[in-house]
Amino acid sequence: MNIQGQSALVTGGGSGLGEATAFELARLGAKVAVLDMNPAHAEKVAAAINAAHGAGSAVACPCDITHTDSLQAAIAAAAEAIGPARILMSIASIGSAKRVVGKDGSAAPLEDFVRVVNVNLIGTYNAARLFAAACAKLAPLEDGERGVMVFTASVAAFDGQVGQQAYSASKSGVVGMTLPMARDLAQHGIRVCTIAPGLFATPLMKTLPEAVQQSLAASIPFPARLGKPDEFAQLACHIVSNTHLNGEVIRLDGALRMAPR
Repeated sequence: MNIQGQSALVTGGGSGLGEATAFELARLGAKVAVLDMNPAHAEKVAAAINAAHGAGSAVACPCDITHTDSLQAAIAAAAEAIGPARILMSIASIGSAKRVVGKDGSAAPLEDFVRVVNVNLIGTYNAARLFAAACAKLAPLEDGERGVMVFTASVAAFDGQVGQQAYSASKSGVVGMTLPMARDLAQHGIRVCTIAPGLFATPLMKTLPEAVQQSLAASIPFPARLGKPDEFAQLACHIVSNTHLNGEVIRLDGALRMAPR
């Protein structure tokens, strides 16, 4: 799919990997809806894109991907502002670190596990199903293609660390639904791929002490540095542009394999 002139939804677009992806889409000529739980972050990114690429290049659509009414309203607002979307970048997610049995001997709170899975897995599926239903009604493009979805997993889906049970399970779920969803939506000309990023220099990462960041970067075989959000964005947009990429999960991690701790 040629990104130029298409409309795109970016969940989690208010910061980090989502922000970088929203900017890259706009640079390539797409009109972008910035979906984020934080209205101020969504507005800031949309305003910056419009300043860089012209008025009307982006619109802020605050929403909660775990609440269908909120998400439906955001998708409808985006369609009215920039046209029906053919691209979904599903990037919104949260993290957690809880041992199954705490230092005091108590069991990990179930609410924490439910919260992470609800955002990372169920939220991703919620956005996918609503996007796909709308996209399937659009006229086909070249090769019969109607749309593309790019999900965000994590290397933790494959080698999660101690305490990452909820996060790893949620991201493994995203990995697990990629191929069946690609097969399911093939009849509608909608492709589905997933990126599993490693350690990236996101705002969350930057809250860690510098020494910790350097130690994490040194654990990456090559290049021995944290990933750049722009590198994630470039891969996400390449997936859109390369029509034969479908049903695939791509690790973007500098050959990193996470240790148990």
